[in-house]
Amino acid sequence: MSDNIVTIKDVKNNPKVIKLIEGANELLRAMGYTEHGLRHIKVVTSITKYVLENLGVGAREIELGQIAGYLHDIGNSVNRVHHPSTGGAIAYHILTEMGMPIEEIIPIIGAIGNHEQTVGEPVSTISAALILADKSDVHFSRVQNPVMETFDVHDRVNYAAQKSRLIMDNDAKTAELQIEIDSAYASVMEYFEIFMSRMIMCRKSANFIGYKFSLYINGTYLE
Repeated sequence: MSDNIVTIKDVKNNPKVIKLIEGANELLRAMGYTEHGLRHIKVVTSITKYVLENLGVGAREIELGQIAGYLHDIGNSVNRVHHPSTGGAIAYHILTEMGMPIEEIIPIIGAIGNHEQTVGEPVSTISAALILADKSDVHFSRVQNPVMETFDVHDRVNYAAQKSRLIMDNDAKTAELQIEIDSAYASVMEYFEIFMSRMIMCRKSANFIGYKFSLYINGTYLE
């Protein structure tokens, strides 16, 4: 297929993409992980767009960032381990099949391949925006375990997160993640125990785009 202008709408309507996202979430559900399906994908895509819009990049770069956000977790359809690299390879195949030029595919798969704190680094503006978006989605609705008595610490911390929101302040050059934790289910300390590496990655990503990352959790600023 010749080079084509592939839009976020095209990607959302691609039957293979839909099945891969659904399959990825079912696999993670079976493994006991929090939700990584359409809800999470849509949230991450929206926040990625929000970050890039605030940075004032061009419309096409914003759209490429949205596509990266929508495809970032499809590698979980294979396995949780190495899912960023696997997801990048799958995205390359799908986007090539859809006719996207290689020059646009490269930043997308680079962002997908670097979005996880264990193996990735912010390598581009799109990558940094995706990382901030992905790590900002901490919310009780992501818990897929229906039996509260069997919650592990990840379930409890996500369940305790009543609200989470990323705020970009262009004047102050800050990226602030605001989280409200219900201490009846998990403590703020437990949040840091499991999410510290993610917050460090957010700080690196904010620094990459010239911003300062801060965390506002239960009324207290942490920078």
